[in-house]
Amino acid sequence: MNKILLIIRREYLSRVKKKSFIVLTFVVPLLIMIMYAGVIFLIADGDKLSGPRSIVVVDESGIFANQFKNDATTTYLYSTSDIETAKEEFKNSKNDFLLQIPPIGEEKRIRVQIFSEKQPGIGLVSSIGDEIENVIRDKKLLDANIDTAILNNLSTKVSVDTKKLTEDGEKDASTIATFGIGLVCAFLIYLFIFLYGVQVMRGVIEEKTNRIVEVIISSVRPFQLMMGKIIGIAMVGLTQFLLWVILSVAVTSVVGAVFVGGAEKNIIENVQSSTGVTDAEMQAVQETGVMEKVMKELGTINFPFILGCFIFYFLGGYLMYSALFAAIGSAVDNETETQQFMLPITIPLIFAFIISVNVVPNAPDSALAFWLSIIPLTSPVVMMVRIAYEVPTWELLLSMGLLIVGFVFTVWIAGRIYRTGILMYGKKVTFKELGKWLFYK
Repeated sequence: MNKILLIIRREYLSRVKKKSFIVLTFVVPLLIMIMYAGVIFLIADGDKLSGPRSIVVVDESGIFANQFKNDATTTYLYSTSDIETAKEEFKNSKNDFLLQIPPIGEEKRIRVQIFSEKQPGIGLVSSIGDEIENVIRDKKLLDANIDTAILNNLSTKVSVDTKKLTEDGEKDASTIATFGIGLVCAFLIYLFIFLYGVQVMRGVIEEKTNRIVEVIISSVRPFQLMMGKIIGIAMVGLTQFLLWVILSVAVTSVVGAVFVGGAEKNIIENVQSSTGVTDAEMQAVQETGVMEKVMKELGTINFPFILGCFIFYFLGGYLMYSALFAAIGSAVDNETETQQFMLPITIPLIFAFIISVNVVPNAPDSALAFWLSIIPLTSPVVMMVRIAYEVPTWELLLSMGLLIVGFVFTVWIAGRIYRTGILMYGKKVTFKELGKWLFYK
């Protein structure tokens, strides 16, 4: 045990003292600050990035005169010329786009065309299509003697609140907020397993190619060396993760205080200009207490429980996969030879993350979601997302128990490969050869 502790200490201190570790620890929160500032800037002034643009409208239907709304960046000009003449005039003008609207009858789909020398953005095409659809809808309603104001009053927005029935009564619950937190935790586990698992593999390859391991093995057993390396790098990952959380929260708070307040007015103005919402309507939206609702939903999350599950699955998943990465590192002579062995190991993790994003939110109680949250190779990612949907206690305990068993079994396999491969040089290893190593005495 003392030898393992010495290896853990060496692996931990040798990495946290590196300039790259220190720089990366402080650069990541800085990048988060820049990202937040950039997002806020783009939301506030994003429409101004494309600059002013003018659109010539050739309305062959005769119902769109002055129907398009001008804003700070877009100006609509209406032409009375036919389309061919308008095209010639457009080529000799400084206008940006030419919009042709054909005659409109009873057809269910019409084809509108935009002519330009440069490709229009998706936002512009979408907004033009929406405005044309609204105008056509209003005209058809009027032709049918249906008052659009009455029709608009018929629409009602529905807000669905979730309540959890417990023995103590009803409690507020927010599946969306909990799912968001669980998905973030699953992504962090996915990211850190790859990031620090590869570090274990590279460390083993480096010591093997430099022949340092021959000296180390004379003092410690291969299994002790492997476990010390895995646990030491795990502690490095936890240290960096905790520092990132602390610094990111601090940086995000500063960015929010400095930038959000100044950009709020611009954001509201852009929303109004793009949607046509009046000042009174915007004021009503602001008074609905959206921020209070967000804080209320966050207050329903059991953060200690989620944090505990995150730490368990983070450590369990990392230790299991790192043992496999260490075994790969011991079996090869350089990093280019690792690709054939890494793919079968990483496929379950990649598959688990894809399923967590696309399948689990829609079917959290399906057989697929259940088994993937139980199988040790996929449970660290999938179970963190399923936690949002009130997983039964027995399923959670079964998943944790099997993850521990999977870790022990994986370490045993990795140890058998590691003890043989760490001192083998110059031989191309195959899966068949690895299978033989498991039974060497």
